[in-house]
Amino acid sequence: MNLIEETVASIAPLDGTAMRDARDLQARLTKPPGSLGVLEEVSIRLAGLAGQCPPPLPEPAAVAVFAADHGVHAQGVTPWPQEVTAQMVANFLAGGAVVNAFAAQVGAAVTVVDIGVAAELEEAPGLLRRKIAPGTADMTAGPAMTAEQARRAVETGIEIARDLHGQGARCLLTGDMGIANTTASAALIAAFTGLPPERVTGRGTGIDDATHAHKVEVVRAALDRHALPEGHGRAPMEVLAAVGGLEHAAIAGFVLGAAALRVPVVLDGVIAGAAALAAAALCPDALGACVAGHRSAEPGHGAAVETLGLRPLVDLELRLGEGTGALLALPLVQGAARVLREVATFDSAGVSEKDAGRP
Repeated sequence: MNLIEETVASIAPLDGTAMRDARDLQARLTKPPGSLGVLEEVSIRLAGLAGQCPPPLPEPAAVAVFAADHGVHAQGVTPWPQEVTAQMVANFLAGGAVVNAFAAQVGAAVTVVDIGVAAELEEAPGLLRRKIAPGTADMTAGPAMTAEQARRAVETGIEIARDLHGQGARCLLTGDMGIANTTASAALIAAFTGLPPERVTGRGTGIDDATHAHKVEVVRAALDRHALPEGHGRAPMEVLAAVGGLEHAAIAGFVLGAAALRVPVVLDGVIAGAAALAAAALCPDALGACVAGHRSAEPGHGAAVETLGLRPLVDLELRLGEGTGALLALPLVQGAARVLREVATFDSAGVSEKDAGRP
């Protein structure tokens, strides 16, 4: 087996016994049942992922920012020059980006992965040079990646998850950087959900109406070029290679790697949502490791998380990427686990429970 097949084969469903124990414990904690809302379900899923109740605390945390460029940039889908990808990587490494500020706030480590930046980046602390190609090809003219490039990118994501876990991370967060990556995300989401381009294509960095209309047509042209979503039955790796980005493929692998390691992976926005659709198509049980950190303002993200059956924890109309929404949600994920570990039960605290005979 290759690394992808080996990883998929090692991913198991959530542990039903641990989840049942977590539900029972939630019912006995010193609070009204259900009063922590969505966080209770998060804690139960964390127990199922770990196979024990209470689950271990998902800390320390590490965010991997996968950076890559996109050939579809040549179609004029964004006013931002492609050089911004490499420039923002330098900003991440210098500690000057929003992802750095949010990571410092929650105590998460930041690793930047050059999976496909269209520039040669010098070695620097915090940078992993794993370039598969200097960006993808234009998906409207042919496949964005070769089958080999897509496979290597997914495998790289798996390896990064393993490496960060080996360095002590017990919660992984997705990050991304790549000018024009929301165009590729929209194409992936349309391909995996069957929704039309106009439903899943957003404004990315804030494009005007005319550019947005053009962007929708570019996504439609790419789908038509590769017979998607009419070819919805196509293999996930074929879809990734046809219209995905190198960072999408790597994040899909990162999700698979986290699931195989039985550690939670907090997804960021629309790029992570598109990648998670690919990961779930490769292995549905990988979703057990996923937490949707936030709901992006990008319309495609809502379609992705709905298809995946995930409930975003934060909704602040964010559309930055970088891992920022995942980082904001991290304390919520950690708090969900901490409740099961630290909150007293009615019995242990000597607190009277609700009288079953009273309304």
